Amino acid sequence: MTQRTIVITGASDGIGAAAARTLTQAGDRVVVVGRSE
Repeated sequence: MTQRTIVITGASDGIGAAAARTLTQAGDRVVVVGRSE
């Protein structure tokens, strides 16, 4: 299977954080950007 690289903005909380977790668990490479730690 081909690994995708996905960029998620707003990944420090809420739907962005949940999407990042789900996509990494599915085997995708995820680049995240957020304002909070």
